[in-house]
Amino acid sequence: MPIPLKRRLLLFVQRFWQPTSACMTCMPGSLGNLLSIPHWTLALQTGLLTGVLALLLTFTPAARLFSNRYGNALVVGILTMIGDTFSHPGHYGIPHLEAVVTGIVSGLFALAGSYLFEDRARRLRALWARISGRRP
Repeated sequence: MPIPLKRRLLLFVQRFWQPTSACMTCMPGSLGNLLSIPHWTLALQTGLLTGVLALLLTFTPAARLFSNRYGNALVVGILTMIGDTFSHPGHYGIPHLEAVVTGIVSGLFALAGSYLFEDRARRLRALWARISGRRP
């Protein structure tokens, strides 16, 4: 069954923020890097490349992996590793170590996002209701 355009665009946005966030998390340095334009540029390049690769993957039979939470996290992690490798050289000294760490963190973000945002963020809404004292 073909994937509709709206689902592909949503998938691109999701695959854009996860690697971008992971890249900003894994880049070495201080909290000052959160305000650094060069670090944001590298993180956005990684996210964009990963999003485009994920979008291209939706045209193949491997698109079925996106429907499974763990398969999705694995694909996102691998695509982030590829995107990070091509976006910039590593900063850790060991070749490709930063790309591997970024890929793992991105996969974990994808897995956490699948739990938190499923069913219109039901878990987040229930947590907010519990914190604020309202009944869900």
